[in-house]
Amino acid sequence: MQRAKHLHLPIIVVDDGSTDATPAVLNRLSGIQLARHSRNLGKGAALLTGMRIAARWAQTVITIDADGQHDPADAMQLLECARKLARPGIVVGVRTGMSNRFVPETSRIGRRFSNLWVRCAGGPRLSDSQSGFRLYPLPHTLRLGARSRRFQFEIEVLVKARWIGLPVVETPVSVHYQPPGQRVSHFQPGLDFWRNSQVFSRLIFQYITQSASRRSLPSNEKK
Repeated sequence: MQRAKHLHLPIIVVDDGSTDATPAVLNRLSGIQLARHSRNLGKGAALLTGMRIAARWAQTVITIDADGQHDPADAMQLLECARKLARPGIVVGVRTGMSNRFVPETSRIGRRFSNLWVRCAGGPRLSDSQSGFRLYPLPHTLRLGARSRRFQFEIEVLVKARWIGLPVVETPVSVHYQPPGQRVSHFQPGLDFWRNSQVFSRLIFQYITQSASRRSLPSNEKK
């Protein structure tokens, strides 16, 4: 948190129904805007809450996971990449150093799985579709209509952005995984793999259906 404050940017923290000492810790922090969910609603729901708050005064929001794997200073990389775009788009921070011995094998496998199926669903061709360190344009992202409210929200946003022609680009960022036992994560490989499969199935079905509908339209109605 202290490193994030060095950026001199507004900071929004969303407490997604914590049941440990997190609320007390957050209450002691100054210089942040705090939002709370009375119960756990999922990562996607927390991101949406933060985005809606940011949209009151900002056109862009940067998201960063709270597990300590990212260096907040790399946010400058995302901002610089966004400035080079001809129009607003999503910038995904590609995690470098994923071969580090502390990186869980589930993270490496999950990233390859996700990259493949994002593309199959008509999404962008990315090398790290699971990175949570991103820059989103507002209100463009809020208008995408993503239905997922857990980890799968980040996948659905990428796919639906590609469907409407919203640019999605990548830029390198560093990653620092803690040794086993020191890193806190709520990702559940079995359950979240099942949820991912459900979301990908829905998106692929929508993509195929929409593509078929466009092909069936008279040429003068496809524009």
